[in-house]
Amino acid sequence: MVAGTTVRSVNTMTARWARETVGEQGTVLTAAGVWPLLALLVGPAAGPARTELAEALGTDPEQAVREGAALLAALDAADGVDAAVGLWARRTLALRPAWLGGLPPGVHGELTADPEADQAALDDWARRHTDGLIEGMPVQVTPDLLLLLASALLVRTTWARPFQAFPDRVGEGPWAGRELTSLSRSGPDVDQVRVHATPAGPLTDVTVEGDNGLDVHLLLGGPTTPGAEVLDHGVAALEGTYPTVSGTALSDGAGPGLTVTRVQSDDPAPRFHLTTAAFTVDADHDLLKRAGLFGLASACDTSRGHFPGISDTPLATAAARQTATATFGPLGFRAAAVTVLPAAAGAAPPPPRHQALWIAARYDRPFGFLAVHRASGMVLVAGWVAEP
Repeated sequence: MVAGTTVRSVNTMTARWARETVGEQGTVLTAAGVWPLLALLVGPAAGPARTELAEALGTDPEQAVREGAALLAALDAADGVDAAVGLWARRTLALRPAWLGGLPPGVHGELTADPEADQAALDDWARRHTDGLIEGMPVQVTPDLLLLLASALLVRTTWARPFQAFPDRVGEGPWAGRELTSLSRSGPDVDQVRVHATPAGPLTDVTVEGDNGLDVHLLLGGPTTPGAEVLDHGVAALEGTYPTVSGTALSDGAGPGLTVTRVQSDDPAPRFHLTTAAFTVDADHDLLKRAGLFGLASACDTSRGHFPGISDTPLATAAARQTATATFGPLGFRAAAVTVLPAAAGAAPPPPRHQALWIAARYDRPFGFLAVHRASGMVLVAGWVAEP
């Protein structure tokens, strides 16, 4: 189980990153893929780089390497999640045994004098650890590359109840006239729809349960609520920050995209109907464009070394990138990310006899999503669907 403090730290980074990144374009990101890499660098860092990394992570630098390794191990042990870390260094770069000893076993590889061969090996590592969803490492190997630290995160779940897919056309809003593939399903799970009272207005949150301990939260804010705020408040709502109304306590129009009414039915039990757009979102992130967010402002100053605990050779962060993808379909959800830190899915019925509560949610304009590890509440993947 991941420590609660680590979960909060990862979720805080997710919310901050979403606030700074999400705009009118679709995107997907995973702080759970960045946080452990940065944690592995805090311990051996010195000076301002050490202070900034620790502040960005919200952790004690003396414990950070252990916490980063523990998070990677916990993620990899979780059902539906595969996590890996890799370290490649030049043969001529002497690494400190104390730092290497704190890393997960079997992660240390070598960079040769052949950039083309090294690139092929790194790309193969990225493909293997993301089941082919990420085709290559988001870094170009150059002759001056001394060290590369990378993580791969693969998240997969099959819906506990699948959706039906059908072609659809949106009648109004930003997607008016657009043709898309819609997914729909109905069931008795009315408590899976909630409305959070956030400072930006009501936020509709529908949980789509996977069969392996992973859930995807679909988040719909008001028509003018920025995506950055939708995701920020969605992460906060996971921790019970806002007053929430759910299921049969909901009233018509209580939240964006929600309709609550009574219909003729043979079964008096309330039912929930969800319609959402299927989506695939891809993104490439240059983390150094937001170096302060990740505590890398000083670490990327190449005029001096910042990681004496790694090697006697002065090292600075030459780049920091993440490539990520997420797909929500009728049968399930799949997402993957690779992050690098290089240095230098009958018969006619009888007449109905009951009035049943019918709750419907429709996601037919831009919305956010969070893939969450159910037991810990950690956000594994976050994203914004701007286009159907």
